[in-house]
Amino acid sequence: MPLPSDLREKLKNKEPEQTSVGTGPDWPDPTELPDELPSVKKLEQGMIPAPLRGWLMDISDRMQIPPDFSAAAAVVALGSVIGRGSGIHPKRHDDWLVIPNLWGMVVGRPSLMKTPAITEAQRPLARLEAEAREAHQAKAQDYEFDKEVMKATKTAIGEELKRAVKNGTPTDDARAKMQALQLEEAVRRRFYTQDGTTEKIGELLNQNPRGFLVNRDELIGWFRSLDRDGREGDRAFYLEAWNGTRGFTYDRIGRGTLDIPALCLGVFGAMTPGRLSDYAYQAQRGGNGDDGLLQRFQVLVWPDNSDEWVNIDRFPDTSEKKRTWAIFKALSGAIPGATVQEGDDLPSLRFSPSAQEIFDDWRGELEIRLRGEHGMPPEMESHLAKYRSLMPTLALIFHLVEVVDGTTEPGPVSERAAVMAAAWCDYLESHAHRLYAGATMPGVQAAREIIKHIRRGDIKDSCSVRELWRPQWSKLATSDEVKAGLEVLEQYDWLNLEKSATGERGGRPSEIVRLNPKIFSDS
Repeated sequence: MPLPSDLREKLKNKEPEQTSVGTGPDWPDPTELPDELPSVKKLEQGMIPAPLRGWLMDISDRMQIPPDFSAAAAVVALGSVIGRGSGIHPKRHDDWLVIPNLWGMVVGRPSLMKTPAITEAQRPLARLEAEAREAHQAKAQDYEFDKEVMKATKTAIGEELKRAVKNGTPTDDARAKMQALQLEEAVRRRFYTQDGTTEKIGELLNQNPRGFLVNRDELIGWFRSLDRDGREGDRAFYLEAWNGTRGFTYDRIGRGTLDIPALCLGVFGAMTPGRLSDYAYQAQRGGNGDDGLLQRFQVLVWPDNSDEWVNIDRFPDTSEKKRTWAIFKALSGAIPGATVQEGDDLPSLRFSPSAQEIFDDWRGELEIRLRGEHGMPPEMESHLAKYRSLMPTLALIFHLVEVVDGTTEPGPVSERAAVMAAAWCDYLESHAHRLYAGATMPGVQAAREIIKHIRRGDIKDSCSVRELWRPQWSKLATSDEVKAGLEVLEQYDWLNLEKSATGERGGRPSEIVRLNPKIFSDS
């Protein structure tokens, strides 16, 4: 409703009142900040394969943390152990092959015990690595001895060859002996590495064509390393390694050419919400991350943390730990039921008839969404497009877990495994929405922290921006965090940023925070 003309005229001529907080004649009411993150679905016990359920829930209960952290770590680890040992053909007849190679990430504040949860869930993987290391050490000793024997044998054959040439007798016997000399190098089976140059990882993949896991405690360092100028080749290497079927060739001066028949690398690690939101924010706006690298982290979990806590002090469930170890150990060998089908180079499985119907229906709905939901953000569309391989990958892993545990017969991937895989995709999609929603406005968390300090009286009107990050408050420890938060608060009418006449010491003008006086009207 428009104001009467006489009242409008009075307001026009009225001098603005001076307030002790903020400036300007008419401050609008501050607007509530948007919810930081959308809700996510919980990981229900029934979504975890029965052979792993007792073990994972025991970890969750003893640590008083969501089961998502350990479950995600375990599923990605199992995928890396299977690797190129068996793929799955998602269609009935088509030769489309999916390798169960997964990238995963757990997201949470530093206080949520992410690292202990991951470590506990990956103990079987660490044990496989330790056993492989011990076996290699024993083989290496034999190899060194055999190498000396071969050296001596070559010398003896060389002397025999010299005598034959000198005497003009045939050299065929010496040639046959030399060609018969064979020495198998002691190759160490690898299950994971925590760091390494792409060239070294490439060499390890040549020795371990089945693939292995790149395990990083803090993934932000890995992301940032791939963002540096001159590391474009490394980034391309990892982008190719996600698929698990493509080869890669290095050509380096001084190192020659290294041909890798197939790249198969899983990646797993942890991130804090702020670091992840910042990185995703840059990726959405065409930064270095705008190439699908982030979307490859299909098993990304960002669960809510319970406010309740109970002190649980008991021994781990030994029987469930042994059961899980037996599963990992079995899957590190030949995959039961997997066969090399016509035209393939790798063993593989297909869905059972009932599981095939579930996958076909599930994929049909996904394809309609990807083609029909025009309002879907591009980054989310790209993320969901990779679920085409996620669902059959999870189904294969869940099926094989039950097969080696003895709860399912070897053969086509079961209907139960397909149902669980579809449920996981639905669950993981909600966490992906949280990821990209958190990236749309990375300053919201910082803005909320600024509001807290305003209400406490720590932040006064007319203070400089520098004064907000000097105290190193939580989520306001850098100028970038403070600036992002202030920009959000200015957008929602909590404050204005003004340029001062001079800086704090008479130098360049600095930015001054002018608070909206209506902030305190409800205090």
